Amino acid sequence: GGDYVDIIPAPGGDAHRLLFAIGDVSGHGIGPALLMASARGALRAMSLGRHELDDRAERPNRLVADDAADSGHFMTLFMAELNTSDGTLQWLRAGHDPAVLYDPELDALSELKGAGIALGVDEQFQFVENKRAELREGQIILLGTDGIWEARNSQGQMFGKESMVTVLKQNKAGDADQILEGIYQALSDFQQGAVVEDDVTLIVIKITKGF
Repeated sequence: GGDYVDIIPAPGGDAHRLLFAIGDVSGHGIGPALLMASARGALRAMSLGRHELDDRAERPNRLVADDAADSGHFMTLFMAELNTSDGTLQWLRAGHDPAVLYDPELDALSELKGAGIALGVDEQFQFVENKRAELREGQIILLGTDGIWEARNSQGQMFGKESMVTVLKQNKAGDADQILEGIYQALSDFQQGAVVEDDVTLIVIKITKGF
């Protein structure tokens, strides 16, 4: 399919920084999958240098615009870079659904929003980087694609983001793997064997002690 998911170490062996990326190419089949692969290559190439997130998005944007000019395809993207040395999170939205940040201590849920259009729509678009400081132990971040919340069961009902968040809260004491598997299991139970029509992709980040 056309879903993209990646975890990219910082250049120069900087153990304190890690880039998380998730995206979705419009449409299904070989064409979108190839477009996703080429955009992934461009993003990884840009990540070899010490570029800011907005700079890293420019080359993949131009590439998708060139490759998909006659097809009408585009690619949404969400990138988040976690810096464990100072507890900051930087992110960039390119038409993708906002990531979810949950704080179990406060039982507070927020979305990591930000301006930005999908890759391939405007090759000259200037992307904007966002920043959040003072991440705390126990906070959980979800980056997903719409194949999760738009998944339907045999009655045509959608799983929805609220169901995903409910499972997140039920598993908040677990580690990232347990939260991930909990959401996937809940989705599988909900679908009741219905035909899966889209890719299902999810990244779970849990801030741990001494991160």
